[in-house]
Amino acid sequence: MGKLILIIIIALLAYWIIKARKHTNKKIESLTDASEDMVRCTHCGVHLPESESIVSEGDFFCSDKHYQQHLESKL
Repeated sequence: MGKLILIIIIALLAYWIIKARKHTNKKIESLTDASEDMVRCTHCGVHLPESESIVSEGDFFCSDKHYQQHLESKL
């Protein structure tokens, strides 16, 4: 009887480990699918996702304030 319980516990542990690995692989795949290009702010040099940046004439900015400061420095 003790051997049967031990075999059942080992089988359950093996099942749990295999299931956990598959779940981890799915998380890694979903993270790589959600990636996007990073760009550098022309004014301060900070890196940020392209979707969060302000673009003007091919230059990227992290905030409206840095965009305005960049325009003022051109004058």
